[in-house]
Amino acid sequence: MKRRPGPTKPLFAIHRQTGNAALPVNLRGEVDGFDLVGQEGAGQHNCQNAMQHLSRRRFLHHGAAGLLGLGGVPSLLTAATLGRSGNVSPGERITLGLIGCGSRGLYDLECFLREPEVQCLAVSDCWQVRREKAKQMVDKHHGNKDCRMYRFHEELLDRADIDAVLIATGDRWHAVMSILACRAGKDVYCEKPFCLTIGEGRMLVETTRRFGTVWQCGTQRRSNASYRFVVDTVRKGGVGKLHTITMGFGGWGGNGVAKPEPVPAGFDYDRWLGQAPWRPYSPVSVGLWRNHWDTGAGPIADMGPHFVDTAQWAHDSEYGGAVEYEGSGRFQNNGFANVPFTVNVQVRYADGVVIRMNSGEKGVRFDGEDGWIRVDDWGNITPEKMRRDLSVSGVGYTYMAGHVRNFLDCVRSRGQPASPPEISHRSHTIAHCANLCLRLGRKLRFNPESERFINDDDANRMLVRTMRHPWGV
Repeated sequence: MKRRPGPTKPLFAIHRQTGNAALPVNLRGEVDGFDLVGQEGAGQHNCQNAMQHLSRRRFLHHGAAGLLGLGGVPSLLTAATLGRSGNVSPGERITLGLIGCGSRGLYDLECFLREPEVQCLAVSDCWQVRREKAKQMVDKHHGNKDCRMYRFHEELLDRADIDAVLIATGDRWHAVMSILACRAGKDVYCEKPFCLTIGEGRMLVETTRRFGTVWQCGTQRRSNASYRFVVDTVRKGGVGKLHTITMGFGGWGGNGVAKPEPVPAGFDYDRWLGQAPWRPYSPVSVGLWRNHWDTGAGPIADMGPHFVDTAQWAHDSEYGGAVEYEGSGRFQNNGFANVPFTVNVQVRYADGVVIRMNSGEKGVRFDGEDGWIRVDDWGNITPEKMRRDLSVSGVGYTYMAGHVRNFLDCVRSRGQPASPPEISHRSHTIAHCANLCLRLGRKLRFNPESERFINDDDANRMLVRTMRHPWGV
């Protein structure tokens, strides 16, 4: 594949929790330059030279000797090894590890396994039953029992034979896990929201740049023909001068009382919490993690990255952002949930274009001086007269093949994927600013260049969250 030669000693170490003991776990990164543990003078390394990626074909050329036996005599090569009979040769494979084996992780994994060059070597989850389910899926697909299960994600990341990782954990792990994967020399496909704070997002962007990582955010609508058609229509002036973008996040709910209970067998609860503040285990707090600020961020962070990404794309502000936020939300007065269940937020760009966020039907609509166009969550485009190419309508959010294919192609080429770090960070930033506006209960002004709120110390303190040791980066 694209593997680069790594150091003989680990560049850094983190610790995993096993019972009451903290055990050092080595992760072999492939470039340095960070303040890493256990490698004095690591920052003196020439990072730019270290980040030179071997192309896949160059690697295969230099690695051809691995196919020779003693005295240069070729080892046994089968038709399958050479990629005949419909198979993909080992050198053409992209080896994958899955971290996070819940329902979304398994769905994503299934989409990856449909691509002929993907070989999943390992799965990791803090739930034993989920690890086992993922392994069964992989082994059935590959027709063997080679897939390894790991409770500790550090062990998966430490494997030199894995090219890329699919991260589908809870939101609190996305940025942290992506950064650890970058440092371990892996390319990354990460589900959204990929960060819980604006500060986390910026850290991930800078990490991918430092390590030359191909990183794709799971905003799969970017590779959806319906959404692309709508964006192209707006960008080409199909609705006239754009003035309003309206997006609905759909219904939201779920609450209860988080009564402490014993941690179930086969569940590493401390690892599941990750960077979040510690609290006693409860089925409510685990089952409804999206509805509490410690572990999630509600509907704006959940659906916002998808539709804000589409808005930024159509507005041609993918590397910029909005400057003003105000609105209201309905919070729960009791129970576990403390995120807004309904939202009504107005976001303004410097050019006067407005984004209106609400809890209506999922989709995004663009209004201009000459008309409007809308695409819903299932890819249906309205009004009818705007659908010049009827074949694109009806390709919905479940379509993943295009986005997965785009990522794999970029792993080969080292090109920029459809949802790269900087663009994804900018759309997530708007969602997070809208959330903070509701949480603080006041109008906020934001500078997209400095990524700071203007004259609001409280809001600026919320650009980052304290990460619980040892699960931060």
